Order: sequence, then structure tokens, then C-alpha cells
Amino acid sequence: MPLRDFDRQLLDRCLRHEPGSWIEFVDRYMGLIYHVIHHVAYARSVSLSPADVEDICAEILLRIVDDDYGVLRRFKAQSSLPTYLTVVARRICVKELVKRRREASLGHATAHRAALVTEEEDLVEPIASAEEVEAMLRLLPEREARVVRLYHLSFLNYRQIGKELDIPENSVGPILAKARRSLREAAEERAR
Repeated sequence: MPLRDFDRQLLDRCLRHEPGSWIEFVDRYMGLIYHVIHHVAYARSVSLSPADVEDICAEILLRIVDDDYGVLRRFKAQSSLPTYLTVVARRICVKELVKRRREASLGHATAHRAALVTEEEDLVEPIASAEEVEAMLRLLPEREARVVRLYHLSFLNYRQIGKELDIPENSVGPILAKARRSLREAAEERAR
């Protein structure tokens, strides 16, 4: 789909820093960005709080304006502007979700980011290093350790893990819950 005249004009006005153009841009594409965030979260089996959605949306908008609208300046008009923005928003959103999940799984999430919830919400103990993570995973049976690695370190969803390990998708959650319980008990035992 070619670039529409209205989008071309709005894009040019933003790049010239015309007053009100950025507000018009945000008003026009905010719904698209929210849709992308919700779609990406759904596809990755992640539930986001309204605050998390707002944070990710703000991050996407900040990346668009970074480097004097660098994202918009790189637009080559080989597709429609909404299509281009969808690709940009999706990439940023995926990176944010991966970063947040990694921080949460390693215990580095801020209180606000702790609102990132998965289907089987469970507390994650802070971990000091990757070596400590591997040492703890060695305490688990091999299958449980593989599921934990794939979910928390490779960021695969239940369906992907089931396919990777050739196990039923609905058994992934119980395996994760059991592994987390074992890890938590081991951590408590070490703390004594």
C-alpha cells in the first residue's frame, strides 16, 4: 500500500518540527501502537498491567523521536506509514518484553515492573549471577531444568516449549510450578 498524502504531510511536518505536528502524530497512531503492544503480549503469553502498557507505549514513542526522529527519517515510503510503524513498534515491544522478563526472572525488576505477570504468577527469588542460576538448575531433574531454561532464559511460551521438548503444552505450567517450588525450597535451605 503506498504512502497516503495525509501521512506524507504529517511525516514532513513532524520532521520540520512544526508546532502541533507531534501531538497530531501521537493522536493518529496511538491506537495502532496500543494494538501492537497487546498483540505482541498475547502472542508471547504475557499479561501486562495498564501501567506496563503505558510504559512500553512511552518507550516506543521515545524511540521514534530519538536522534531527531531517526525512525521517521529512515522511513523509505516503500509501504504505508502505519505498516512501517507496526513493524517498528513490534520490534521495540518484543525487546522490552524480553528485557522485562529477564529482569524479573533475575530479580532486578523495579517494583513497578513487578506488575509483569505470566499465567502462573509466582514470586521469583533474586539471583546474584548466571553461575548461581546454573548451580540451582543442576539441582533439578533434567526435564524440569530444561523447561525452566526455555521459559525464563530463552523466553519461549508454553506452546513453543511443548513443541521443543515433545511434551503436552498443558503440562508445561505444572512442570514450571514444581521446578520453582524446588528452587525456592533449595534457596530457603541455603539461606539457613
